[in-house]
Amino acid sequence: MELQEIKAAIPEYGLRQGADWLYSPEPFKLTKREARMVKSLGHPLAQFQKASDNIYQRSAMGRLPKWISGVLDAGKPEWMVQHQQQVGMREVVPRVIRPDLILTEDGFALTELDSVPGGMGITTWLSQMYSDAGFEIFGGRDGVPQGFRSLMPDGGRILVSEESADYRPEMEWLAQQVGNDIFVETAETATSSEADTYRFFEWFDWENISHAKDLAGMLNLTSPCKPHLEEKLWLALLWTPALQGLWQEVMRGKHLQRVKDVVPFGWMMDPQELPPHAALPSLGVHSWNEVKKFSQTERRLVVKISGFSELAWGSKSVQIGHDMPRDEWASAIETAVSQFNTQPWVMQEYHAGRIVEHPYYDPESGELRMMKGRVRLCPYYFVDGKGQTSLGGTLATIVPADKKKIHGMKDGILLPCVVEE
Repeated sequence: MELQEIKAAIPEYGLRQGADWLYSPEPFKLTKREARMVKSLGHPLAQFQKASDNIYQRSAMGRLPKWISGVLDAGKPEWMVQHQQQVGMREVVPRVIRPDLILTEDGFALTELDSVPGGMGITTWLSQMYSDAGFEIFGGRDGVPQGFRSLMPDGGRILVSEESADYRPEMEWLAQQVGNDIFVETAETATSSEADTYRFFEWFDWENISHAKDLAGMLNLTSPCKPHLEEKLWLALLWTPALQGLWQEVMRGKHLQRVKDVVPFGWMMDPQELPPHAALPSLGVHSWNEVKKFSQTERRLVVKISGFSELAWGSKSVQIGHDMPRDEWASAIETAVSQFNTQPWVMQEYHAGRIVEHPYYDPESGELRMMKGRVRLCPYYFVDGKGQTSLGGTLATIVPADKKKIHGMKDGILLPCVVEE
């Protein structure tokens, strides 16, 4: 596609306030193996979320160790904790699932599992535009609108908060693509309703949402008021040695293995002192004080806030160990450990993204150039009313190879995907 064609296709009111990105003449190409892996990952991830909720609820009821629900509830208001433990909420799970998948040399590394994702409007616009130009888009031209329609077959509304206002243009545009019975409302003033409702606000922002408690009680709200499921802690609990038998109990073996194949090893940053003979799993050291002293080669680790914070999204809290001085690394570990009881942090192994080459248009001259970069794939999975999971589309973000954090930025390319022939 020519740059002029792309710019001419941009919706009148834009798609994202204050954001821009680089454009490319062609989508990002997945191998057939990569496409199979992405397409088949949705169901295991949905089962992982159901299993996580099962573990949380049993812990809250005292049928499993209380420390599990305790750490997941840290820092949250009591009303929210009580709400997500109600009997009527036990079978309610998110119906939109979007993992962040870093494309690596041998597959993918899942760094986040988002139940309130942005980017659906942009993914739809890109998919439609490149499809109309003759490309066979992975997930289809209208996969995202069709998936979104499955959330509210009889119409409904999208609640967008002021905190998420930059995303409002793309959500309004997406609503138009889904149908004229889908409306966008301001979350701060919205009231509970019998209409199916998509939540595009974060629970940490609840005090600014006038009727947050009423909205939380809606069973037809997706994603539901289950903030524990939005904690990255689950990516660490997946690897906790004491819970391995439990995970095998609550998930089918092949589903559990599929999830473990993509989730890097992780740790809760719990300051509790270990017995003298014990060690932090996989790290081979006895305490976080020893982790502070790791050499640069030992610090191929990532530290980030688990959730329930304005710093928990957009890579705002992400700190990459081997990309920072030792004193800053030590300070990051100290901060994370000290906040465990109110704002838990997690640590994950760092998996480097594979270097790819992809063409893009220079934003100043319009000339075609080639970027050497790393790729993040964001597939959008939708769970319909019958519990069936389907892939709606996949957004690829390519950033220059010297960038360790991959997220939407002005020097990144945003693309839909195709599959190699």
